[in-house]
Amino acid sequence: MNNETKSGNNRIKLFLVDDDALFLKSLEIEFLHNADFAIETFATGELCVENLSHNPDIIILDYYLDSIDKNAMNGMETLDKIKSIHPDIPVVMLSSQDKIDVAINCMHHKALDYVVKSETAFMRLRKIIADIFSYKKIEKELSWYMERM
Repeated sequence: MNNETKSGNNRIKLFLVDDDALFLKSLEIEFLHNADFAIETFATGELCVENLSHNPDIIILDYYLDSIDKNAMNGMETLDKIKSIHPDIPVVMLSSQDKIDVAINCMHHKALDYVVKSETAFMRLRKIIADIFSYKKIEKELSWYMERM
């Protein structure tokens, strides 16, 4: 269930990883409807990791990932694997768990942020993504300026 990005396209490449097919599809539709993203979707952490060579700009990753295969990597294991391969890819964890200790644990594992699955989840995700790319733009401009000094 992947949407390949067109070559040479400058759209933000987003990986969506969730074992809840309905939630995954609704998230994909929201992102496609409200912004110009190149999106690839994965039902397991293993599939996400196998496709890291597609160079996502950001990954939105479910915390549990265990409804399809009980032996599959959970979200934390997937996060650790992503960070061991590509430490610079921002990963936002998604979960129905509204517990501070779960969020803190995600941050200890180098997640960029933690979003609770709710009616405001999509808006929070959009804001996080906008913030990431605003920061990267400023960083790039600063680097350009410093090179010319």
